[in-house]
Amino acid sequence: MSFEDLVASPFESVSPWDHRYAVGNPELYHAWSRHLSEAAFLRLQLRVEAALVAGLEEAGVAPAGAGERVAAASERVTPEAVAREEERTRHNIRALVNCLAREAGLDLAPWIHLGATSADITETARSLQYRESLDGFLLPQLQELLGLWVDLAEREAATPQIGRTHGQHAVPVTFGFAVALYVERLGERIERLREARDRLVGKLTGAVGAYNALSLLVPDPEELERRVLARLGLEPAPVATQILPPEPYVDLFHGLTSTLGVLANFADDMRHLQRSEIAEVAEAVEAGQVGSSTMPHKRNPWNFEHVKSLWKAYAPRMTSVYLDQISEHQRDLTNSASSRFLVELLVALSEAAGRLIGLSRRLRVDRARMASNLELERALWVAEPLYVLLAKHGHPAAHEAARLLAARVREDGLDPLEALEAARAGDPRLDQVVAALSDEERAFLREPGGYRGRAEERARAVAARWRSRMAGWKAPA
Repeated sequence: MSFEDLVASPFESVSPWDHRYAVGNPELYHAWSRHLSEAAFLRLQLRVEAALVAGLEEAGVAPAGAGERVAAASERVTPEAVAREEERTRHNIRALVNCLAREAGLDLAPWIHLGATSADITETARSLQYRESLDGFLLPQLQELLGLWVDLAEREAATPQIGRTHGQHAVPVTFGFAVALYVERLGERIERLREARDRLVGKLTGAVGAYNALSLLVPDPEELERRVLARLGLEPAPVATQILPPEPYVDLFHGLTSTLGVLANFADDMRHLQRSEIAEVAEAVEAGQVGSSTMPHKRNPWNFEHVKSLWKAYAPRMTSVYLDQISEHQRDLTNSASSRFLVELLVALSEAAGRLIGLSRRLRVDRARMASNLELERALWVAEPLYVLLAKHGHPAAHEAARLLAARVREDGLDPLEALEAARAGDPRLDQVVAALSDEERAFLREPGGYRGRAEERARAVAARWRSRMAGWKAPA
């Protein structure tokens, strides 16, 4: 059986990316395919081979016109032809080279791949693939999502919301401030990804990294390497073995994984805020959408849950990236299988970003419910401002006094000021401190609705800073 006997229908394929996600979002799937498919990777390898021949021609090694002819021939090499040749050679790059030589003309065969090792081609092509995927779809998606979160943080900067720690009511914030945290985290991750993109390099150093073969062809093989890689828009690695130093890839994939973690954390927060008992936000549903096969009333936050599920599936892949840092001596092949699946992390992050773009556009914020939830335990969370004011006026055990008052409020159902007045009678020190409270401070304790610190100001500042920084980001060349 050969590759030609493989399935044609996406529903007969093995990977969910090739059926469930392809059918669910064909436009995005085509973007992934253009950059990350086996055919796309083959095209990039052919570009590297063509650049090498052009460099050899420029150095006076290959005959005049060789670079142009090989570049044209590379457009005619098909994945099917290379696969058929690999069935014979059992070597992917030699199969590619043979096919390219046939298309270019056997008179150019001596110059194709001359001086290179397979990893020169594959490693350089992989750097191109990652860079062009970041530029082609992933960074634009993440930047669009960041812009939507900036808008949301600004729009809801003054919307009061109870803050929650350990799943319990803490003290008030604003919903815009809560979103601003994710604006900051995502913006910072995007900048790290842009830096990781710029650190991707290539190589043309030969079988052990010492330019052995190229040294027989040109007097300055490092200059040839620089010129060949410049045609591809890459810098050479400062030093390499048969393969590139792995750390730039490790940094990139850490950036991708941690960015997916930011998206998953946002999705998880929005999922929790849609619990029936909280109901502060809602994922808008489409006409005809079904939430449960048996409970017709259900409206589930399934898209947010899906983003978290993608993170659970792909965050562990980072372990393989770390394990692939180790390659014995000048290179081994223990990353052969593991590295082939790394492109799926770019796909997973893209899928998560695409879902959150749609969700963020149609997220419904229930300000009335946020206000109602804020009031549920106001009698308890007022304990913090009470503690601070007692300490400000010199109470030696202000935190303990406020804690005991909160416990009495919780147990007896008292209003906090009623509990405070009752406690004064038996505590002369507390009575003295409370008497020192100003009229403004007393009024604040009666109506603490403005106890939000600088949440609104911080939300607006964070949103403005990232709106400005986004405006300064240059589009990829």
